[in-house]
Amino acid sequence: MIQSSATPEPTRFSDEEVDRYARQLVLAEIGGPGQQALKRARVLIVGLGGVGAPAALYLAAAGVGTLGLIDDDTVALSNLQRQIIFATTDVGRSKVESGRDRLAALNPHAAIETFATRLTPDNAGGLIERFDLVLDGTDHFDTRFAVNAACVAAGVPLVSGALGRWNGQVGVFAGQPCYQCLVPESPPDAETCARVGVVGALAGVVGAMAALEAVKIITGAGALLTGRLMLYDGLAGTSRVVKVAADPACPICGSAHP
Repeated sequence: MIQSSATPEPTRFSDEEVDRYARQLVLAEIGGPGQQALKRARVLIVGLGGVGAPAALYLAAAGVGTLGLIDDDTVALSNLQRQIIFATTDVGRSKVESGRDRLAALNPHAAIETFATRLTPDNAGGLIERFDLVLDGTDHFDTRFAVNAACVAAGVPLVSGALGRWNGQVGVFAGQPCYQCLVPESPPDAETCARVGVVGALAGVVGAMAALEAVKIITGAGALLTGRLMLYDGLAGTSRVVKVAADPACPICGSAHP
């Protein structure tokens, strides 16, 4: 469970909130304390794309108190096949503004903070240090590296999700190993969904798995994918989990890093 430096005040829920979260409140692994932790939590979602869009919906529905949305893009018609947070009428609108409206309609108890900009090494630290947890679903490796470096520096856990064609992956990085231990540098032939395609429902699978890891981190439920990577093959209907080794020479979290 994400811990605060001070003893948190008990969070009071309205009757409407108790009814809304009833199916989680009866779970032994979440209950009242876990639901209170969700309401206190601040989660930054980097990129409202195939992973971030469904993850945002599930985190808002779960009762995360504050969601930050960062994306500099606008909604395109080609997004709607998998980014189900948007509607046809949103085409041309800012993704973070459209996402804010959809999440507010889903759960008015969630506070939504929007950042209509691209996350870069220059602004990553100032943004990420304001949140308890980051969920990254971007398809730009420069952005992923900037997110990872800022999370390591701030001591903020990172949930990372990616997908393409019929395959997806989800991992949790908190200290060592970090994301850059897994991907030391940007692949020269990096694939994007625009280049290789992606089946729409896969985004829901990976986004939901990423949201589930975020809920587990916040509430302290279950075994996390920390230092592990779940690989899902939608075409074969199989999944496996592999360990991610820490790289002592990693420039972000390695022993040589100051």
